[in-house]
Amino acid sequence: VQLVESGGGLVQPGGSLTLSCVASAFAISNYPMSWYRQAPGKGRAFVASITNDGANFNYADAVKGRFTISRDNAKNTVYLRMMNLKPDDTAMYYCARGWTTLDWWGQGTQVTVSS
Repeated sequence: VQLVESGGGLVQPGGSLTLSCVASAFAISNYPMSWYRQAPGKGRAFVASITNDGANFNYADAVKGRFTISRDNAKNTVYLRMMNLKPDDTAMYYCARGWTTLDWWGQGTQVTVSS
């Protein structure tokens, strides 16, 4: 099992980024998927989750209305569209398999929001 995130980078406040998470050795259609993040000096925090069929979602209060999680089961890929980014969104972003029980994690992609 492997999860590989990409799409991070340096962006100015108010900017946008879209993260991707490509899965291999399993079909994401069989699992809910999640995004978490870890800011410098802090623990890993929940960002968003999506059900197997993409019909239901859950978001952390800090990102509601700004971030959108989606999935393309045919491409075995999960996305996180991030808009109106703030300096507090600076973190390493991780893709994970599962909803509340998470059994596989990617290596992360760094997002830095700074002017």
